[in-house]
Amino acid sequence: MTSPKPRPGILDINPYVAGTSRLTGIDRVIKLSSNEGALGPSPRALAAYQAMAGEMHRYPDGHAVALREALAARDGLKAEQIVCGAGSDELLQLLVRGYAGFGDEVLYSRHGFLVYPIAAKASGATPVFAEEIDLTASVDNLLAAVTERTRILFIANPNNPTGTYLSVSEMRRLRDGLPGHVLLVIDAAYAEFADRNDYSPGADLVETSENVVMTRTFSKIYGMGGLRLGWAYCPPAVADVLNRVRGPFNVSSAALEAGLAAVEDGEFLDLAQRHNSYWRAWFEEKVRSLGLETIPSVTNFILVRFPGEAGRDAAAADVFLRGKGIIVRAMGTYGLSDCLRITIGRDDEMQAAVAALAEFRGA
Repeated sequence: MTSPKPRPGILDINPYVAGTSRLTGIDRVIKLSSNEGALGPSPRALAAYQAMAGEMHRYPDGHAVALREALAARDGLKAEQIVCGAGSDELLQLLVRGYAGFGDEVLYSRHGFLVYPIAAKASGATPVFAEEIDLTASVDNLLAAVTERTRILFIANPNNPTGTYLSVSEMRRLRDGLPGHVLLVIDAAYAEFADRNDYSPGADLVETSENVVMTRTFSKIYGMGGLRLGWAYCPPAVADVLNRVRGPFNVSSAALEAGLAAVEDGEFLDLAQRHNSYWRAWFEEKVRSLGLETIPSVTNFILVRFPGEAGRDAAAADVFLRGKGIIVRAMGTYGLSDCLRITIGRDDEMQAAVAALAEFRGA
């Protein structure tokens, strides 16, 4: 008796493992493992979500017209070149489905987001990574890895899980060095946290290119990860491809309404940005004072490196923190087994994390 066989490459996928949310025997858990917005959703977004409860029997607007127009008006973009998705993850996977398949290569940086190789393998393409320099994507290494089989280059900017970024000039150099057959996908999930004057999310490159896409998400600073909402800004031809391969109602009504309210609540966004900038700097200084190395970050998380000594390494620190009810993210699946990634949370959560790390270090 035979059974259906999946396509080649599917069983080579290591499924993505999301951050843990619960700990057995601990009632109050401090979750700092998934880079969720510290302040949660905007009150206006929450009210908009709740107001949709009586309309859940209605199909959503399959074209997300109101949200696309609001995003375009806020950021000076063209609404017809925006495509919305169930989180930016869906859009990343749809781009691979639309542009890469068997015999093709999908390129990314060594410590890039794990969804990139997963999406490549799911479409039958071969994932290829280029080594980083100081845990930062290298334009030279990425360009050197491009072949005639390369169809997509994913670059997370800022990058998860390292928190590093490429400047405007480096991103322009990357774009200019790519052949026209390669689609450059800029995953700017953490753009709102990047408070540097030489950073750009990438919309400027989309406007001046035929082969650049920028993706964004409502899962991070907007605190709406549970609703699954993201968007892509694309050249017209790429937007056309995405609209052909996506589901007709791929974003729920509740997500669309909450997203629209979040976009219109600029004051809450400013508050979330100020909160993150303050507590990121505070947390980094405190962790360094404990003798631990931190990777400079422009995101809402800090990558902390631990010594290799048994009992004092990252694995031991992870176990210790969990014993205190604090969940952070181990980085072994990213090839960074000596590191833990720690999200910037609320004031009391960051203070508790520092106190626990100090106790672990014997400080």
